[in-house]
Amino acid sequence: MGKIKVLSIFGTRPEAVKMAPLVKQLASCPHISSQICVTAQHRQMLDQVLDIFGISPDFDLNIMVQNQDLAHITTSALNGLIDVIKRAKPDLVLVHGDTTTTMAASLAAYYTQVKLGHVEAGLRTHDKFAPYPEEVNRRIAGVLADLNFSPTMAAKSNLLAENTKANSIFVTGNTAIDAIDSLVSDGYGFKDDSLNTIDFANKRIIAMTAHRRENYGQPLQNICKAVARLATDFDDVEIVWPVHLSPAVSNIAHELLGNNNKVRLIPPIDVADLLNLMHRSHMVLTDSGGLQEEAPHLNKPVLVLRDVTERPEGLETGCLALAGTEESTVYNMAARLLTDKQEYDCMAQARNPFGDGKASQRIHKAILYHFGLADSPAEDFA
Repeated sequence: MGKIKVLSIFGTRPEAVKMAPLVKQLASCPHISSQICVTAQHRQMLDQVLDIFGISPDFDLNIMVQNQDLAHITTSALNGLIDVIKRAKPDLVLVHGDTTTTMAASLAAYYTQVKLGHVEAGLRTHDKFAPYPEEVNRRIAGVLADLNFSPTMAAKSNLLAENTKANSIFVTGNTAIDAIDSLVSDGYGFKDDSLNTIDFANKRIIAMTAHRRENYGQPLQNICKAVARLATDFDDVEIVWPVHLSPAVSNIAHELLGNNNKVRLIPPIDVADLLNLMHRSHMVLTDSGGLQEEAPHLNKPVLVLRDVTERPEGLETGCLALAGTEESTVYNMAARLLTDKQEYDCMAQARNPFGDGKASQRIHKAILYHFGLADSPAEDFA
């Protein structure tokens, strides 16, 4: 056959970070014609990543509107993506993870009868509302995918339990790890100048993010109260929180923490700033999925501000711990890491089970193998 036509589709900052190494890998292959479509489900934060990695999309749906809801994202993305797929005529559509863009793109590929490859396939909590709507989004992608690129053996096991064909699953590691080493350095200068004023040498910095829909309201208030107590009780601790643009997050954050001089509430920062902030921090508090993979690669303990995680490998190796959203639990678990050096060292030095920096290479070779242009896939990541 001629060149394999691959259309990679993504719409949010986390997807873009994790797809960037892969689309770069595909673009370098003489056997692949690679195109990129963004929905811009997130606009500003997505553009930051595109700029950092020098990615110019071939198609841009620009669907984001103020106060958008899931129905708007789904219908706008689905209609636009069906049109793009008909125009691009790819042999394979690639999607990533569990966003609403991913779900809509999976349906669009199915409706146009184009093969679908799912990067970061097989993550599960088995609770359709945690995380919401991501758990259902990735299950839909999993049902429709022809090629499943699972980051870990546990993710593969989830797919096998759902009767996914074993020969469609490739264990690749996570592409997020591919991106980190190219962006993190000890001498990094932050683009957000407020970060350059942080006293990393003498302060224990807690890098924090919180934005999950299921944490809106009381759970987020609880988290903020725990953070305020940490700032009060530990003289050498400072919390840095790049606050999500959603009013449901920013309003609560500024109401409860805006006057606390040991908590820095800053606007969203680009991925390079965020990774380097974590690199120089003492620990991470987050409800993000991606940061659960990235921070352990930087040897930082992660307290997950959720009751469940689709990344149980991190719990098993000890680099992650579930803190939930109750004020006392979040406070006590963070305080223990600030006072118990042995506990801290156990988490910081735990093995990162999520990748080795070669996920994009494995996915690339699996695509060539599937289309008959390689004799075998790469060995699974273990």
